Amino acid sequence: FLGADTMRPAIAALVPGVQFLARPRLSELTYSGSKKISRMPERSAIVGFSVENVYAIAELIRRTKGGCAVVMGALSPRTRNAQVEMYQNGDVDYLVATDAIGMGLNLDIKHIAFSSTVKFDGRRMRALYPQELAQIAGRAGRHLTSGTFGVTGEARPLNDETVDAIEQHRFQPVRKLSWRNEMLEFGTVPRLIASLERHTENDWLSRARDADDVTALKNLSALPEISDRVRTPQDVRLLWDVCRIPDFRGASSTEHANLLQNIFDHLRKGQIPADWFALQIKFIDRTEGDIDTLSKRLAYIRTWTYVAQRKNWVADEFHWRQETRAVEDRLSDALHARLTQRFVDRRTSVLLRRLKQKESLVAEVNDKGEVTVEGEFVGKLEGFRFRQDATATADEARTLRMAAVQALKPEFHLRSDKFYNAPDTELDF
Repeated sequence: FLGADTMRPAIAALVPGVQFLARPRLSELTYSGSKKISRMPERSAIVGFSVENVYAIAELIRRTKGGCAVVMGALSPRTRNAQVEMYQNGDVDYLVATDAIGMGLNLDIKHIAFSSTVKFDGRRMRALYPQELAQIAGRAGRHLTSGTFGVTGEARPLNDETVDAIEQHRFQPVRKLSWRNEMLEFGTVPRLIASLERHTENDWLSRARDADDVTALKNLSALPEISDRVRTPQDVRLLWDVCRIPDFRGASSTEHANLLQNIFDHLRKGQIPADWFALQIKFIDRTEGDIDTLSKRLAYIRTWTYVAQRKNWVADEFHWRQETRAVEDRLSDALHARLTQRFVDRRTSVLLRRLKQKESLVAEVNDKGEVTVEGEFVGKLEGFRFRQDATATADEARTLRMAAVQALKPEFHLRSDKFYNAPDTELDF
């Protein structure tokens, strides 16, 4: 096992003869209090716990800092990796994420800021436990590089006890583990449900609440058109396999049950028909639309990707696995493009990075007087008068002004020298 020290008592009680090896953190994690988002240091990640919150923060950073990468659990691995790569290679200096950032992402982050310390856990709104905050805060600073964590926005400062627990990595040990019986009975649907609901006498274990697959099984088995067709243990096992299809879409239980019923009806007759399967994929295989639309289509195709991976559920499995993966890749790339388009102001991002690196900026002026700096349009030059791009927001305007002043110095020198040395015949008054 690999995990936190809080699991030591539970593992020691459940696994005979287990040995433990400790690997302490090599860098320090320090609380830095509250900071405004506009004053967030570079290489920071701001954490929110709802899509709306993440979008709002990302919009603010785009306006003030030039842009950010976005990481959410709802993104496909391909989209998430593309966003992470944009942050890692320095295209943007900020990352906005849900608590998905705490799961397996090791990034070049110096500071973690919580925009909230409460979240909806699937049942209710609740405060995050210290160990949950630590799991996310621990993304800041890796190996020998120290990091900081704090709060921003409307999040209240963390109390001293929580800060101390995170900094010293001292948490209450886990006392109970969620458990579900693995010895399932497939004689009848009621017997299967009873085996899934079985309790354990082990003091360390408590029965997990019904997962999506159990809920789907109960909903489907209550339908007369399903219960009448499930007569043999093979039928029960097939129904259970169908109920285990993940609800990536986050649909209502009724809508998900309807999808599962269709799949079950096809499988009872042999396999899912190729024309019906193709129709489902064709409906999803469209790359137009906004971020939310593409996210929904990605969730839908991931369901069909799962179905295609099941042995003997579709004819020509290799073809359909390739097809669903190709659709998922196209949608993932389109979603990455939309996220970048919405939350990264490339012009501001490029110019800010060049200014920060104190590199000399290169300006080009065409025959119409249009000025581009590092390939980005910033305004027009009329004689010695520079007119800044009027479409820029107030925050963008400051960056454009700084970049233009620096980049146009050689052009102004050139123009003034040409003006000074011009013969009178070339001047009109």
